[in-house]
Amino acid sequence: MNRFMIFLLVMSIPLFSFCQNPNTTNDMTVNIKANDPGSYDIKRAEEEWKALLGPNSYYILRKAGTERPYTGEYFDNKQAGIYYSAATGQPLFISDTKYDSGCGWPSFFEPIVPGAVFYRTDRSHGMIRTEVVDSRSGSHLGHVFNDGPPPTGLRYCMNSGAMTFVGIEEEPPALVKEYMASLASEEEKKAVEAFKLKNEK
Repeated sequence: MNRFMIFLLVMSIPLFSFCQNPNTTNDMTVNIKANDPGSYDIKRAEEEWKALLGPNSYYILRKAGTERPYTGEYFDNKQAGIYYSAATGQPLFISDTKYDSGCGWPSFFEPIVPGAVFYRTDRSHGMIRTEVVDSRSGSHLGHVFNDGPPPTGLRYCMNSGAMTFVGIEEEPPALVKEYMASLASEEEKKAVEAFKLKNEK
């Protein structure tokens, strides 16, 4: 039994280090202050979240889970489009800021607007990291690291299962339409519209 537990611990180390790039130092702190208010515009009972999200997305978004590297739907996605929160339909990232970090998870150097995400200090698994959550429901998206490219020097390392991607030519799902119609801020609306206009064929 002890050997089995040791085996499980060793096999889980890559997930505990969540998306740490081979070029990343042991210092995983970033110059971003935790700003999660702990109260959100969108609230649901856990049973409602389970029904809305399905098992994988629920595990990631509501239980701060992590998908295995190179398994997520979007880690290698190169299409032009917008990444929305799978929990709320809130716009989070655009394809213009996505890049190949080599870590096996979708990586971006900045969110679509600063207010799209909140930050928490994550002290789990013997590390100090900066957790990233969507600002409308506090749902877990991933972590941000300090080894990203210019202009920010940041790497937002996200779980595919936490997001919904909508390509430029695609019809947004109902959750995204509802959010954009009733909850989106003017800043979010302008950012989405500007991205679409820039990428029109």
